[in-house]
Amino acid sequence: MARGACPVPLSVLDLATVGAGRTAADALRTSVRLARLAESRGYHRHWLAEHHSMPGVASSSPAVILAHLAAHTRRIRLGSGGVMLPNHAPLVVAEQFGTLEALAPGRIDLGLGRAPGTDGATAAALRRGAPGDGAEDFPRQLAELVRFLDDDFPDGHPLARVRAVPGPVQGAGSRPPVWLLGSSGYSARLAGTLGLPFAFAHHFSAQNTLPALDLYRESFRPSAVLDSPYALIGVAALAADSGREARRQVRTGALSMLRLRTGRPGPIPTPEEAERYPYTAAEREFVAHWLANVVHGTPDEVRSGLEDLRKRTDADELMLTANVHGNEARLRSYELIADACGLPRDEASAVVYD
Repeated sequence: MARGACPVPLSVLDLATVGAGRTAADALRTSVRLARLAESRGYHRHWLAEHHSMPGVASSSPAVILAHLAAHTRRIRLGSGGVMLPNHAPLVVAEQFGTLEALAPGRIDLGLGRAPGTDGATAAALRRGAPGDGAEDFPRQLAELVRFLDDDFPDGHPLARVRAVPGPVQGAGSRPPVWLLGSSGYSARLAGTLGLPFAFAHHFSAQNTLPALDLYRESFRPSAVLDSPYALIGVAALAADSGREARRQVRTGALSMLRLRTGRPGPIPTPEEAERYPYTAAEREFVAHWLANVVHGTPDEVRSGLEDLRKRTDADELMLTANVHGNEARLRSYELIADACGLPRDEASAVVYD
């Protein structure tokens, strides 16, 4: 296999996906294996994404899973990709991530999104209809969260006496860096204006990637956090030992997404189910369009595809997600990509498959 050094950091986006015939417990055990694998193979970060009311996704509570992963790793950065801030009180998020920072000092990221991560009915159940708690209130919620993280409400502010514990004042260490996540231009502009790092969901909003990154870079203002823009993009990617096997695996994720988009969410189907499914012409078109944005194939093909995407977007980091049925297929993919991209192997963090 041809091998080449990857010019930017590679990271992992994990949804703790649940395959048909598997359980959420299986998915969460695989997340531990994946985090340990990512650490041992030179991946930079491992993030968990918040989703709700989806039978095929077990990552409804990123902070809880991240605490578990922190206990099973020692070096890799861990974070949320992301916490959907309108679903939560800013103080609660500050407390959760202050706790994580105290447990794993210097390796926690707080990625924030403004979408609900679910359907409207579930979002209403999460938020209980409180006024001023929707996505349109995101800038205010973000400002409040940052003040809790920094413990710097001005004198006279109604929340000036409220403390997020653990936090920097209580010796929890440096507070976790805040990232903004997005799939359109809104968060891109906000991240740029605030001088924050930005993560774009290329894996499900590829048509908006270049406009959003351009907007982020044009809007960027240096801050105490960053002197220059830092853009990460999420990329759906799967490598297998053969191109045929890669195509067979990625169709499971495509069928799962088709069902989600048509109001039929469920566990990720098996490759056999994806092959037997009676696609309509419109469904075949959807699957073809979806797979066009998944970098998949042999390790060399995936490495080439990732490098091409990096050149087109000028991304500073690529975060790979592999939402397919088989746990072993996912783990194998990250191993193959690490080999193809020349990521270093850390024998001291060797993975134990238990």
